[in-house]
Amino acid sequence: MKRTTGAVAITSAAALLLSACGGDSTEDTTDAGGDAAEESAGSDEGSEEGSEDEAAGDDAASTEAPVRDENAELVIWSDDVRAPILTEWAEQFGEEYGITTQVQVATDVRQQFKDAANVDQGPDIVVGAHDWLGEFVQNGIVEPVQMSSDTQGLFTEESLAATQYDGQIYGVPYATESLGLIRNTALAPDAPATMEELVSTGQELVDAGDADQPMVTVVSSVGDAYHAYPYLSAYGGGIFGTNDDGGWDAQNVIIDSEETIQGAEKMAWLAEENALNVNIDFPTMESLFAEGRTPYMIAGPWTIPNVEGADIEYAIDPIPAFEDGGEPVPFLGVQMFYVASGAQNPTLAQEFVNTYVTTEDMQLALFEAGQRPPALQSALDTVSAEDEDIEAWAAAGEGASPMPNIPAMNAVWQPLGQATADIVGGADPAERLSAAQEEIVSNIGR
Repeated sequence: MKRTTGAVAITSAAALLLSACGGDSTEDTTDAGGDAAEESAGSDEGSEEGSEDEAAGDDAASTEAPVRDENAELVIWSDDVRAPILTEWAEQFGEEYGITTQVQVATDVRQQFKDAANVDQGPDIVVGAHDWLGEFVQNGIVEPVQMSSDTQGLFTEESLAATQYDGQIYGVPYATESLGLIRNTALAPDAPATMEELVSTGQELVDAGDADQPMVTVVSSVGDAYHAYPYLSAYGGGIFGTNDDGGWDAQNVIIDSEETIQGAEKMAWLAEENALNVNIDFPTMESLFAEGRTPYMIAGPWTIPNVEGADIEYAIDPIPAFEDGGEPVPFLGVQMFYVASGAQNPTLAQEFVNTYVTTEDMQLALFEAGQRPPALQSALDTVSAEDEDIEAWAAAGEGASPMPNIPAMNAVWQPLGQATADIVGGADPAERLSAAQEEIVSNIGR
């Protein structure tokens, strides 16, 4: 249990009521390209006021793609959050190997890397989400990482699995994230043993006037496949089947399978109990929890800063199972280091990711930038011993399914998200998932 203090930073009550009482949500917290967790994190807005001219100038500067430093022998591209830490480690590497290094900030790492790689102006190493992998491999812009079996054994099993495509390892992981149950311990002192117990406790609090919603998670009028996945997967269902080597099979879409439909029926039940609601988008979810108007929020670690901005006692638990044995399985997101196929110095790039990124010291430094569970087991153990939140997030992510890293996933997010929103809104689960399956299969085949 953690008690947080500080100034309350939440959406105004007036805006909340407008959102919660009937208007369609326009918040889309899932990146159609697949980096859903990061997009959800980015939807918590907090911009400072400034003149329109200044804002326009900042926007123009922020979207400009980096240009490879021709004087550097090892170039790394990352976002602005991790760049300062990476700069220190890259400089240390440069001193050790007698080379010049440069860490450059890309504001749209995924697209800017693809664009630069196509004209041989990209970096040697790029840092980003694991679910970009299939597209990168398809485009021929990343190389397998030559990682020894001993080094592979240093990482958590799930994080290493996320780096693989067609049986090969294409990156070195450093952080993981997944959904969990965030609980207001003043309202709900004990973790619910089942989802039914969660709903019952939440309803009792609503009936007593101590809460407005039994539970909140992102749905919105357009849906959110990322937040819906734990239910769809609870009975062995999901999105894709697997091929012989254990990878995702884009030709085997299982959205209309009996198992996935059974999970969707649980979503329909949760909607009947008002535990899922199409009027709950990302900011509404955060506001309801931060105002103490709901005991439970199923969300990710990116929501904790907002919780810590309110005087809330909270705990983090795994998403509870259903009484009949259904076990929600959230997606696992992994951040990792890729080696570019067009690297000007591939040997140095392989050396950096294998000898530096695999160390506990560097993984701990990167943890300080993102506050996500480290992928390196020893670093995770070190952090978990000192930070109860990280220990709890790691427990919530045990058994999580790495988000599919195949290009076909781009065809899934919008149709599946909308289907789950419609189910929460009252549509028949079997009929709606069957229609979504047809649309997704058609999109993949184009």
